[in-house]
Amino acid sequence: MKFTKMHGIGNDFIVVNAIHQPIEEAMLPELSRRMNHRKFGIGGDGLILILPSRVADYRMRMFNPDGSEAEMCGNGIRCFAKYVYEHGLHPETQLKVETLAGIKNLKLQTRGGKVESVRVDMGTPRLRRSEIPMRGEDSEQVLNEPLKVEGQRFDITAVSMGNPHVVIFVDNIDHFPVSRFGPLIENHRAFPERTNVQFVQVCSPTEIILRTWERGAGETLACGTGACAAVVASVLNNKTTRHVLVHLPGGDLRIEWMGDQRVMMTGPAEEVFEGDFPI
Repeated sequence: MKFTKMHGIGNDFIVVNAIHQPIEEAMLPELSRRMNHRKFGIGGDGLILILPSRVADYRMRMFNPDGSEAEMCGNGIRCFAKYVYEHGLHPETQLKVETLAGIKNLKLQTRGGKVESVRVDMGTPRLRRSEIPMRGEDSEQVLNEPLKVEGQRFDITAVSMGNPHVVIFVDNIDHFPVSRFGPLIENHRAFPERTNVQFVQVCSPTEIILRTWERGAGETLACGTGACAAVVASVLNNKTTRHVLVHLPGGDLRIEWMGDQRVMMTGPAEEVFEGDFPI
């Protein structure tokens, strides 16, 4: 099976054109585990499939390294857009992609036939407890709410960008034990579908630093939906404006929470190499 290795600011993916190479549904979880394994496979933070769609230009599916399927992936969808444009599947710079989190509208910035950056309309954040989802009595927002983990209290803000996120503000992001608390919060009983966890240090009203523990993948160099959720939570907690530069270990994303409540994400995508994988 032919594949293309790509990344969005260090969040790396194995992209497969599943239109020309159909894959049996039952194979997908195990195939993702095998391909994403960094010692025995190609290595990646997810397997992305390019599929036909009846309601958009294309359909994207993304499987985590543990074999679970994600509703949406912000860095992955930029890689998806770069692939379909540069591989001649979609010649236009406007693109509609069907995901489990709904149809996403993308605008590609190109130069010399190459995609330099992609602006993604990530849609409107969902803030009700039941929309995250999170156990407990439903409320409009989970805003600065205490969550106990191993005897330690975290004040969390919960945001869904089509997939669940918990945002926690910390004073020093470099020394925070993400690998210790990330998996404990991801698998906390409060979250019936598990959750992504965003640890945020606010630098100024227009800049934040973000580290991410991704559901099903562990700590990654970047998370697009996580950057969006972090900015929404920062605004809700009166820590930033609605236009924020997000610094992640792999690079930067520009996030804008518009007046009509849509979140816009702009960032790059890169192709690393192509290859064949035995199945």
